Amino acid sequence: MGVMKPLLSKLTKLLEEEYVKVKGVRKKINFLRDELSAMSATLQMLGDAEQLNPETREWRDKLRELAYDLEDCVDAFTLRVDHEPEDRLSAFERFFCKLKKLKACHAISNQIEELKTRAIVASERHKRYNFVQSAQETSAGNLHEKPPREMSSIDPRLPALFVEIEKLIGIDGPKKHIIERLTMEMKSSSMKVKVVSIYGCGGIGKTTLANQVYHAIKRQFSCSVFVSVSRTPNMTKILRDVAKGVGLTDYTMDDDVQQLINKLRMHLHDKRYLVVVDDIWDAKAWDIIHLALLNNHNGSRIITTTRSATVASCCSSQGGFSIGYWKNVVDYHWHLSLFPVYAEDMAKILSFSYFDLPHHLRTCFLYLSVFPEDHVIKKQRLINRWIAEGFIHEEQGRRAYETGEYYFNDLINRSLIQPVDVEYGQATACQVHDIILDYIKCKASEENFVTSLDAEHGYISEYKVRRLCLANCDERDVTMLRSQILSHVRTLTVTKIVRIRTTMILHICIDKLYHLKYLRLSSKSITNLTGEIGELKCLETLDTQGTRIEQMPPTITKLQRLAHLYIDSATRFPEGTIGQMHNLEELWQYGVKSYKQGKTLQELTKLTKLMTFQIEWIIDWSDDSDRISHAYEIQCHLGALLSSCNLHNLYVRDSCKGFHLMSLDSWCPAASCTLRKLHIDECFICIVPVWMGSLGNLGVLELSIVSIRPEDVEILGSLPTLLFLKLATYGGKDGRIIVHGRHGFRSLKYFSLFVAACGTTLEFEAGSMPRVEHLKLKFIVFQMECANYASNFGIHHLSTRASLVCGRAHPVGSAPASAIQAALKLPFRHFPTVPHSVSKQWLGVDAGILNA
Repeated sequence: MGVMKPLLSKLTKLLEEEYVKVKGVRKKINFLRDELSAMSATLQMLGDAEQLNPETREWRDKLRELAYDLEDCVDAFTLRVDHEPEDRLSAFERFFCKLKKLKACHAISNQIEELKTRAIVASERHKRYNFVQSAQETSAGNLHEKPPREMSSIDPRLPALFVEIEKLIGIDGPKKHIIERLTMEMKSSSMKVKVVSIYGCGGIGKTTLANQVYHAIKRQFSCSVFVSVSRTPNMTKILRDVAKGVGLTDYTMDDDVQQLINKLRMHLHDKRYLVVVDDIWDAKAWDIIHLALLNNHNGSRIITTTRSATVASCCSSQGGFSIGYWKNVVDYHWHLSLFPVYAEDMAKILSFSYFDLPHHLRTCFLYLSVFPEDHVIKKQRLINRWIAEGFIHEEQGRRAYETGEYYFNDLINRSLIQPVDVEYGQATACQVHDIILDYIKCKASEENFVTSLDAEHGYISEYKVRRLCLANCDERDVTMLRSQILSHVRTLTVTKIVRIRTTMILHICIDKLYHLKYLRLSSKSITNLTGEIGELKCLETLDTQGTRIEQMPPTITKLQRLAHLYIDSATRFPEGTIGQMHNLEELWQYGVKSYKQGKTLQELTKLTKLMTFQIEWIIDWSDDSDRISHAYEIQCHLGALLSSCNLHNLYVRDSCKGFHLMSLDSWCPAASCTLRKLHIDECFICIVPVWMGSLGNLGVLELSIVSIRPEDVEILGSLPTLLFLKLATYGGKDGRIIVHGRHGFRSLKYFSLFVAACGTTLEFEAGSMPRVEHLKLKFIVFQMECANYASNFGIHHLSTRASLVCGRAHPVGSAPASAIQAALKLPFRHFPTVPHSVSKQWLGVDAGILNA
C-alpha cells in the first residue's frame, strides 16, 4: 500500500526530534510505528490476492484510512513546529517558538492516543479473523475450487487462438512482415535457428498475431507446436506439451525437466521445426525452454510473445530479432479491435500485468492515473512527483532519482507505458494508453489512491480524498466540492476547465487544502492566479504550464516550501519576489522578454538550492541600439547564476527574432561546479570556452558552434564523464572536422552532429570515441559534391550503429535523391559489417529509411 512506506519513514524521523518527549508522545509514536510496520507486511500479502472477501477488504480499507489519518497528524504537527533556525530569531521569538512547540505536542498527544486506540482495534480484529489466511484460501479457491459461475469462465487469452480470420482487422501488415522475416533466409546458406519475439502490453493481440503466422507457415516444417507459458509456468508440463507437439513418443510422465530437455534435443537434431512459445513472463522460463530447442542448422524457426521488452531481447539474442508490436499496431488495434475482446476479459488480461508488478512499482504505476488521457508525461517531473510522494528512496548506493529512472524504464520494458521523445537512447517522456489508463483509474479508485471528478466519474469517494483530479467540471461538480472535506488532499490537478472559472474552484477549495503539496493547473481558460495561493503552506510543486497566466501574485513568496515551479515563458514575477523563494530547486521555462527583465536574473543568484533551471530568450532586439552590450550583460548574469548556485541542469533556448551570437567566455564557473547537463538550443557560440574542459561532472552537452575548430574538439574530448554530445555547426576549419584518437571522448556513448554547410568533411581517426554506441550525422546537401564530402568520414574506425540523415535545402538543380543516397551509402559497402541506416529529409519531410 502506497502510504505505508513514506509514513513509517516520517514516524522514524519524528522520533529523532527532541520535542516529542512531552507527555509520553515518543512512546505512543513508537507503538504506532511498530504496529503499523507489522500490519504493513500483512497488507503486502493481501495486495497479492487478486480477490478479497468483503470482510478482509473492509479491514484493509480501514487500516489504510488509519495510516492516512496518522500521516495527516504527523504533517500537521511538523508544519506547526516548523520555524526559522534559532540563530536567526530574537530571544522573545525563541520563547514564543517553544510555547508553540509545547502546544503542538499536547495536541498531537491527544490525536495519537485516538489513533493508537484505532490501531489496537484493527490489530485485535486481525487476530480474531486471520485475514491473511482467509485471503490465501480465497486465492487458492480461485485456482482449484471455484464456484459454479467461475468454473464456466475461461482464460481470457484463449479466444485469440480460435478467432475467425474474417473478424481480424489490421493484422495483414504485421503478419506479412513477420512471415517475410522468418522465410527470407530459407534458401540461403545460413540455416541457423531464427527467433522472432513479439512484445507489447496485455490484450494487444500478440497471441492472435503469432497464431496466424504459425498456421500460415507451419506446413513448411517437418514438425510444429504452439505452447503457452503463463505467469506461473509449470516447466515440466510445458516441455511435455512441446514433446507431444513435435512428435516425441518416448517420454514418460515421470520424466523431470532435465530428462525432457535431453530427449527433445535428441529428437530435434535432424528436424526442421517451428515452435511458438506464447506469453513468456520471465527470462528464466525462456532459458529453460530454449535449451531443448537445438540449433541444428536445418532452418528451424521460433516465435515468442511476451509483455516485457527485456524478455523479448533475451529471446531474440539467440539469433533473431524482436518486434515492438505496441508501436506498430496498438493505436489501430484498440480503436478498431483486432479481435473481439470484452471489457471484462480485458480487465483480467491487464490484471495479470498489474499483479506481476512488485509492490513498490504498483504504487508508482497507479500514480499515473492522475494524468488525463493522451497526456505526454515528462519523465523528470514524474520521477520528482514519485519522490515527493515518498514512493522512492535512496537504495543500494543509488540516488532517489536514479532509482526512479530504473522504475520508469521497468514500466516501459513491461509494456505498461509507451516511451515518447527518445533522446540519446533514453525516453524523456511517456504516455499511458487509454485502455490501461481506464484500468488503473478503476484500481486507484478502489484503493482510494486517486479520486477523479470528470464527465465519466461524477462522484466523490466515501473515504477521505487524498489525490483529486478535476476535468470538465460544471456547476454541479463545484456544488459537490463545497460539501466535501478536502483538508486531506495532497495532490490537485485541474485540467480542461471550459464551463466555469478555475478561480471559482480555487476560491472554494483554497482554505480547505491544508495539506496540499502538488497543484497543477492546465487550461487555456485560466488567466490569473488568486492571491490566496500563498495560504498553501505545504505546497511543494506548482505547475501552471498550459495556462494563460501572465503575472504571478506577490503572495507566492509565502510558499516557503515550494521546490518545483513550472511556468510558461510569458509568465512574469513582481519585482523582488523570485529571489525570496529560497527553497526553489527547479524553475522551468523562465522567460526573458526584455533587457529590464533580464536583469532580474541577478535575483536568482540568491537561490542557493536551485538545481534545474530552464530559461528562454524571447527578446526583440530590433529597437535596442545597445543590444550587443545589453545581451552580453544578461549573459553575464546567467554566468553568475551558474557560479553561485548548485546547478545540476541548465537549459538555454533562444527564441529571439534574428540571428545573434552568444558568448560563454564570461561564465567561468568554480572548479567545484556540479553541472551535469548543459543544453544551449537555437543559439550559436563562436568558440568552446576553455573553462568547459573543467566540468568534471558534465554528462550531457548540447551546443551550436559557428565553426568547429580543432581546439574545440580537444576541449570537448577532455570531459571525463561526457556520455551524450549533440553538436550543430556551419562547418569546420578549412572545411574539415577531425576527431583524433588522442582527443579523448573516452566515456562518450551517443554522438549527434548536424552540419549545415555544404562541403564540410567529417573524419574519424583510429581510436576515436572508443565507447560510442550510437552515431547520428545529418548533412545539408546542395549538390552532388556535398554528398561525396559527407560520405568520407572513416566509418571503419567506429564499432557502432551509424545513422545518417541527408537534408537537401534547395531541390532545384540538385542531384537526384537516389544518387545522393548512393554516395552516402558508399563507405558502408566497403565495410558491410558496420550496422547503419541512411535516410533523407527533403525540406524537413522524412522520406523514409533505407536499411543496408
